[in-house]
Amino acid sequence: MNADHATARALWYVAPGRVEIQDATLGALAPGMARVRARFGAVSRGTEAVILAGGVPVSEYERMRAPFMAGRFPFPVKYGYANVGRVEAGPAELVGQTVFTLYPHQTLFDVPSTAALPLPATVPARRAVLAANMETALNALWDLRPRAGQRIAVVGAGVLGSLVGHLCAASGGADVTLVDIDRDKAHIAGALGLKFAAPEAAMAECDAVIHTSASAAGLETALNLAGDEATILELSWYGAKRIDVALGGAFHSRRLKLVSSQVGKVSPSHRATVSHRQRLAMAIDLLADARLDVLLGPAIRFADLPERLPAVLAPGQGTLAPVVDYS
Repeated sequence: MNADHATARALWYVAPGRVEIQDATLGALAPGMARVRARFGAVSRGTEAVILAGGVPVSEYERMRAPFMAGRFPFPVKYGYANVGRVEAGPAELVGQTVFTLYPHQTLFDVPSTAALPLPATVPARRAVLAANMETALNALWDLRPRAGQRIAVVGAGVLGSLVGHLCAASGGADVTLVDIDRDKAHIAGALGLKFAAPEAAMAECDAVIHTSASAAGLETALNLAGDEATILELSWYGAKRIDVALGGAFHSRRLKLVSSQVGKVSPSHRATVSHRQRLAMAIDLLADARLDVLLGPAIRFADLPERLPAVLAPGQGTLAPVVDYS
């Protein structure tokens, strides 16, 4: 079915430290497309903080493009990839359904109907904004392939670190400890059934360490917690920021492995059998756990994002997922 022309509002990163809401005009709905009215969204603290600072390396301008991003790096760009909304027009089987899309922060938008994934009844719309983070965590799980009984430390108890720690414990039966300098995050570990430790008190000699803090100090902690021939899985994205890594000391004598993990490609262990859409659908299904609500921060009205987002993304301003409320 076709829909009339409509006007939407979209968030744009326009300069270092500055965002704006701009009007967007939607034409008649094309065949095969779905028109979605946003209900909730989430801001990716790590990635969008780098974008707000203009810190995307020139070499990554194309690889860092989100699926429905507009503009070009460094500015202006319409960016984001966590949007939950209701389908207002499009294929009959989708109309009226609540769906997750990898769409930027925008009130109303058109996407290919195949890019709109209906939420199962077990996943509420507000929690579904974690789907993109859960997809990254699921890919990391496949990259690491933890085994039952392994001792795993996750350095950085933010949203991504907490999700991948949760998956390692739930899917692999590993003994998981969240490690963070902020002791207030112990309640997150407790809510997810995981252990918690400050860096100086964390258990060493781990079989694997996952690093998500995007800091040199965090990576040093990860290296120090690794046991002989352990894997350190690096999930942080530093953008153009350079960090110092101490690869002397025990790095070689202990035969440590520093391995990157990134969501842009399906993990090699599943690439032959799982598509990007299937992986995202799996991630959404994994959100059917009310304990994960502990990772959701207070809601921010979409209209307030230009004023509040720079402060929300500033260093040290918390690690829960900032939820965007479009209502």
